[in-house]
Amino acid sequence: MTLKLVKGGQHHTGRSLVLHPQLSSNDRLLRGYSVGKRLEECVRLAEAIGLLIVHSEVIKVHKPRPSSLIGKGSLDRLSSIIISKNIDVAIIDSILSPVQQRNLEKDWKCKVLDRTSLIIEIFGARARTKEGVFQVELAALTYQRSRLVRSWTHLERQRGGLGFMGGPGETQIEADRRLINERISKLKKVLKEVRRTRALHRNARQRIPYPIIALVGYTNSGKSTLFNALTGSNVYSQDQLFATLDPTMRGLELPSGQKIILSDTVGFISELPHELIESFQATLEEVTEADILLHVHDISHPNAETQKSDVLLVLNKMGLTDDADVPILEVRNKIDCLDTEEREFQLNQSSRSEKKIILISAKDGEGLKTLLSTLDTELNTRNKVMKIKLPWTDSKTLAWIYKRGQVIKRRDGNESVDLTIKLHPSDVARLENRLNS
Repeated sequence: MTLKLVKGGQHHTGRSLVLHPQLSSNDRLLRGYSVGKRLEECVRLAEAIGLLIVHSEVIKVHKPRPSSLIGKGSLDRLSSIIISKNIDVAIIDSILSPVQQRNLEKDWKCKVLDRTSLIIEIFGARARTKEGVFQVELAALTYQRSRLVRSWTHLERQRGGLGFMGGPGETQIEADRRLINERISKLKKVLKEVRRTRALHRNARQRIPYPIIALVGYTNSGKSTLFNALTGSNVYSQDQLFATLDPTMRGLELPSGQKIILSDTVGFISELPHELIESFQATLEEVTEADILLHVHDISHPNAETQKSDVLLVLNKMGLTDDADVPILEVRNKIDCLDTEEREFQLNQSSRSEKKIILISAKDGEGLKTLLSTLDTELNTRNKVMKIKLPWTDSKTLAWIYKRGQVIKRRDGNESVDLTIKLHPSDVARLENRLNS
């Protein structure tokens, strides 16, 4: 199913036309996206897999046609453009039915990708690890299986039986569906093992536990740039959509000395295909297991608030809401791109907000100290108060408690010391390991 146009999305090897259908019933427009910005985003998505955009436009669709989405007049006009500009791939920024996709390919005599298949293509170009490749393949096959319909005449020819079995042969479409189902089943087993391995790694981290802070946000919001700035890493970071696909983790020390694990994750996007959400469940579990989420979004983007809503929508589908145990801190990035008036507005809004809002520039480093100190404070507020009796002979553990936690009350005895202390939940587990060893 995957369109093999480029390797890694580095070179323009396919000429493309990009269309955003403006539907009268298009609820996305009501949610804050302008048609121009949606077209611009789709163009950038196409460029992310190395397509050369030679024509793009918003096309009004008053009454979507079940057979082709677009009306006959527009079909003929666009067909002329496709021929004259030698178009290889037509991108439709909408969700096409299998029938619509097939008929458009037949009329225009070129490859047609809708928004779902385009995003899957990008994920396929970005996957670097075996796990990422398997996850994308699962999403692609799940999507392709939905494309196997009777209207695809080239799949309806009969395939002869094996002879000794007797009876009618298996149709090509049935054979394709069977092969896809078999491969999907194998991939699910592989990814189930990946999830089991990740669970073992998380259990290992809990034995030597550090809080996990996960970066989430709309694609191209600056998560990887922030990750690199905080950890001194060189994770791939470019001004392009879905620059990061495979998750990365690095250790980081906060100003208080508290050690944490910072996790950079895949970016979200409006209408992220459900096939990808399901396939990337193993990766996204790193988000659901985090102690704190940093929701990074590009405050300079015209649709910043709508992008924020799109990310929160995906998080809600994953069971992460404001009522969940995992705190979500809002990090407004790219304040270096704001003019003086906009910057003052953001500063005033963040100071008045009941929720914590941190303004930063991951590129210039502005606000990063505030971000780290906020993380320190947030982790400290979650600390657990506990009482322990510690023998004087265990001076190493006593020193460790003073270094890692806060001693609220202390009473010295002849053979032991009674302590009331405050520790982070992860350090509670570490202390219990020390006491039981």
